[in-house]
Amino acid sequence: MKGRHLYGPRFKLYEQDAPVLIKLLIYFLQDGPLAKAHQIELHKGILVSGPVGCGKTSLMNLLRFLLPAPDRYCIKPCRDIAFDYARDGYEVIHRYNKRSFIQSMPRLPLTICFDDLGLEPIVQYFGNTCNCMAEILLGRYDYFISHHMLTHITSNLSAQEIEERYGKRVRSRMRELFNLIAFDKTSNDKRK
Repeated sequence: MKGRHLYGPRFKLYEQDAPVLIKLLIYFLQDGPLAKAHQIELHKGILVSGPVGCGKTSLMNLLRFLLPAPDRYCIKPCRDIAFDYARDGYEVIHRYNKRSFIQSMPRLPLTICFDDLGLEPIVQYFGNTCNCMAEILLGRYDYFISHHMLTHITSNLSAQEIEERYGKRVRSRMRELFNLIAFDKTSNDKRK
């Protein structure tokens, strides 16, 4: 119902995506025994990867409605973050790590889903070039360790492409930050 409300009457779930959907449901319902059986660590965030149009963003948007309203994460496109950095500079990086706490309860971190990691351009702010998503992920890793700040990501990139774009340090930390839930490489583009 919610999928059709958000995406229109043509929205549907596909049987071929059942393995991904099951893992995501296990995670968001915090089912400990099934998580253990599927090797999902409930204390980590998730990285949903797959080809263009397979449904990563749609599912992440829908599944947040399984959570109570105060616990729902927001979804922020990585492209928007890069453009915000080009306009506002390093404040944008701080917005998504050291200032990413609930204002009324400053010890409670905000969970954010960064959408389409790898699609954002490398931008400049007053001549300073910055890979702002790499900086944000490094900062959120530190807050994951110190404050259990959760992060989710959707991406079309492979592990090798992530390392090439963001470096070994980020890729290494991502192993600790995320459960990898991947669509099959042959998943259809559902926008067709």
